[in-house]
Amino acid sequence: MDGIVQLERQLVDYTASLFHEGFLDDQFNQLQQLQDESNPDFVVEVVTLFFEDADRLLNELTKALGQPSIDFKRLDAHVHQLKGSSSSIGAQRIHRVCISFRNTCEEQNVEGKFSIF
Repeated sequence: MDGIVQLERQLVDYTASLFHEGFLDDQFNQLQQLQDESNPDFVVEVVTLFFEDADRLLNELTKALGQPSIDFKRLDAHVHQLKGSSSSIGAQRIHRVCISFRNTCEEQNVEGKFSIF
């Protein structure tokens, strides 16, 4: 039982550090509040779906950026999707990066210099 309590404490501490470092925002707390006894794995399921979707979108972004002529509208559409899904789970830092990336797309900035942090 002590092992479970220790793991739960580590999870709480790690989650707190993600908030403190700006990776998560209050939307993640709201997501956690939707979890209950009837659906105890809700947060895990939603976050897993996010990671699967993010992986697909990042692969699409990689392909789009690897083209000789960059289609900024297509690129922006992928970034827009990632921005929305990151916002819905409270992934604040990803959301902010997507906003910068979308600005880069609007400017059609091939150099793509934007601030990640």
